[in-house]
Formats: sequence, structure tokens, C-alpha cells
Amino acid sequence: MTTFADSARSFIDSRPDSDPRRQAWNLFESLGLPTTTDEVWRYAPLSELDLDGYTVPTAPTVAPESAFAAALGALAASVVRVVDGFLMDIGEPIDGVTVDLVPGLACLSGTEPLDRYASDAFALLNAALCPATVMVRVAANTVVDGPIVVVHTANTTASFPRTHLVLERGASATVVEYYEGGVDAMVVPVSEYLVGDNASLRLVTYQRLESSTWHVARTTGYLERDARLSQSVLGMGAHYNRSRNDADFRASGAENELRTTFFGSGGQVHDLRTHQFHRAGRTRSTLLSKGAVADTSRSVYTGLIEIEKGAKRTDARQTNHNLLLSPNAHADSVPNLDIRENDVVCAHASSVGPLDELQRWYLESRGVTRSDAERLMIQGFFLEMLDALPEALARLVEGDVATALHSIPVSA
Repeated sequence: MTTFADSARSFIDSRPDSDPRRQAWNLFESLGLPTTTDEVWRYAPLSELDLDGYTVPTAPTVAPESAFAAALGALAASVVRVVDGFLMDIGEPIDGVTVDLVPGLACLSGTEPLDRYASDAFALLNAALCPATVMVRVAANTVVDGPIVVVHTANTTASFPRTHLVLERGASATVVEYYEGGVDAMVVPVSEYLVGDNASLRLVTYQRLESSTWHVARTTGYLERDARLSQSVLGMGAHYNRSRNDADFRASGAENELRTTFFGSGGQVHDLRTHQFHRAGRTRSTLLSKGAVADTSRSVYTGLIEIEKGAKRTDARQTNHNLLLSPNAHADSVPNLDIRENDVVCAHASSVGPLDELQRWYLESRGVTRSDAERLMIQGFFLEMLDALPEALARLVEGDVATALHSIPVSA
């Protein structure tokens, strides 16, 4: 790991907060990269990952904005631009909203970040090598009408973005985190969201990185009393796309709706993990994960609903549906429940299968060609997920999905 390690140590030494970063790096070296003998990594193509193929940047590499990023920015009330993990532009000012850089390491849960992420090698890399934390804060009782878009662009071989969103009591906002670029790169983002009492956050994460990218992301939402977090996570790009999305229910009345969506082609691997942790009673979580895999791509969904003792009247549901578009594609679904309280409602369900032949026959019998029928069915499969997005963003994403479908052969 000489090349990568040398560039990492050089980067750490150059930072004013080098001591905690060095602690994170030392923890990473002690832990090492995970292996497929670890249950949570058993499906990952870790044998293909060579850290010496990457270098930690000391400054951003600026490139022209993509057409998609420009179209997304045109829909926004404000656009925050982050390149290779470095904050480049805080966007147009909005009353009640601040965008700042937070030096050093922090965790919105109030715990020490190195304790929280002690067993996560990639999160430790982010703690050691992120340029700084981009903090977006929405003041109490502020209602932001248009979406705040955070554009993350990867132009170098390694990128470690770190984002914190804080909505104070009674605030309401829509935030889009968008990722692009990353040719032959490793992109390791860590994001945390604190939704205060009676606050509401509508959050969209859209990953559209290059097909040669390793993308290993982790997000955590902390929900206070009567907080509402509606979260959509969409993955179209990357060679290996791993996204772990956690929700931590800290007080009664909190609600989280999480929708994860992916489309796999070529040899892509989409590895999605969720953890809904209900600490308090009278909380509610609804999770729906839907995706399609074509060619030789594969997907893995692993979800955990955890209900703590005393979290009475919790309502938690988890559903995963997978569509196989090729006989060589593969999908695994592993839903889990860990319930330590009796007075709760819990459910989980999953399915894996090809397109419904009867539905396809029905469309063909009405004069629709076979290929058009298949694409209509796939777009219909995704429609439920796109309906949860802001309307203008849904149109952009639907165009992406349609373009991808036109280049993918569908076979029974």
C-alpha cells in the first residue's frame, strides 16, 4: 500500500488538525481493509480493489460542469459545489440557511466519530482524509421552498467528501446530494443528517459516477421528537456501488421513509445496506428497495430493523423487490429483524424474479413490440420510486433510466 499510504500520510501531515486524522489513519491501518470472510462484505469484489492505484489529492482538480449537473442546478434554490471533497462554492444565499466548513472531526450523534466508526475501515479513511466537513444548517422554523443541491464531483483518483445537514426545530427543506465523475477512482463519502424536533427533511442522494469507480458510501439520519425524514437513494453508476443508509430514531413521534433504487448493467455490483434503529417508542419507518440487474451485473440488499427494549408502539416495515433482466444477472436479498419489545408492528418481504410474461403478452397483444413492452414494464417497475422525488428531478432521473434501458438487451 506504499503509494496510497505515502500520499495519505503526506496529506494528513499538511492539515492543521493532523492529530485526530492521524489517529483515524492508525485505526484504519490496525483494522485493515475488510475481506469477504467478513459477513457484511461477503458479496463485495474486494480482490479487485488495490489502494495503490489511488492517490490522495492535496487540492481539487477543476473540470467543466457536466450537462446533467447544470440541468440539476437550474432546478435549485442554491447549488453548493464540492470537488474532490473540497468545498468550491457555497451557492446563492438563502435566508435562514448557512453553509460552512467545519474543521476537525465531528459526529452529529454527539459521540466521538472514531468510536462510532471504529469498525468501518472506509469511514475511518474518510475521517482521516476528508479535506473538511461541509456543514449545511437550516435555522429553526425556516421553510426553504426550492431544493438545495450539493454537487459532488470527483476529478482525481481518490475523493473523500464529508457532509453534515442540520435542520433545527421546526425547519423544513429539500436537499439533493449528487455524485458524478470519478474515472478509475475511489469515492468514499460519509454524510450525517440531524433532523430536529418537528423538523422535516426531504433528501435525495443520486449517484451517477463513472462505470470504473469504486463507490463506498455511508449515511446516517438522526431523528428527534416528531422529526420526519423522507430519503431517496438512487444508484446508476460505479463499478462497485455500496451504499449503507442508517436511521437512528432518538425520540417518540419520529418517522423515516427510505427508498433505495438501482439499475445494474455490464459487470456492476450494487450492494445496499440499511439499518433502522428504533430506540424510542411510537416511531415509524417504511423502507422500500427496488432495483433491476441486466447483463452479468448483480445486486445485494441487506436490511436490518432493530427495535430496542422499551420502544413500544413502533411500526417498522421493510420491502425489497429485484428484477432480473438477464439469465446471467443475480440478486440476493437478506432482510433481518432484531426485536426486543413485544408491543410493536414489524414486517419484511422480498422478491427476486424476471419480467412477468403474462403482462408482456398482454402488451404485445395490443400491438406493442416486444422490446417496447419490456421497456415499458421496467419503467413502470421504477415509477413508484420516481414518484417520491421532486417532480422536476424525477423527469431528469427518468430520462437517465430510459437512456440506460435503450442500450441494455433484455432476455428471459
